[in-house]
Amino acid sequence: MTHPAYTPAEARTRETFLALMWALSYPGRLYDVPDAGDPFALIAETLLDLETSYFTPDAALQPVLAHSGARSLPVETAAYHFYPALLSLHLPTLRQASVGTMLYPDEGATLVIGAVLGEGAEFVLQGPGVNGQQSLQVDGLPDAFWELRETACRYPLGWDIYLLDGRRVVGLPRSTRIERV
Repeated sequence: MTHPAYTPAEARTRETFLALMWALSYPGRLYDVPDAGDPFALIAETLLDLETSYFTPDAALQPVLAHSGARSLPVETAAYHFYPALLSLHLPTLRQASVGTMLYPDEGATLVIGAVLGEGAEFVLQGPGVNGQQSLQVDGLPDAFWELRETACRYPLGWDIYLLDGRRVVGLPRSTRIERV
């Protein structure tokens, strides 16, 4: 039996998917996406398709996301949100992102946010996928973002978040409790 060829694009998407899956499975641990150009474009290529939707306030990223075939929707209904740089001025918009409903908690948005990992404020993570506690240092995000996340994430409601620093990604599922040290 002959199998179809495994293309470099498929391999790249698979490796990206695995990094994202493990990042949400083990909150606070760093994983690498493949070294294949813009990591936001790589994550978009992996997560977005004709049946998904996205929101981004970043004009330069808009055509990259549109190339996936996904629909650009308003912030309150988009499934995936991309913020290469999350600024304080974005927080009122982000506050409108869906946290899902008790009947459909999976309708909560997934956020992909640029940050600096390994520097800045220190946090302690607890919850499913964390063996006891996991520490994480994050910089480049407004302080008010953490308060907004705390308000939005009331498991099973909330956002699943990927923080992206170059090729490094860390996952913060809605079930993770985060405390600033």
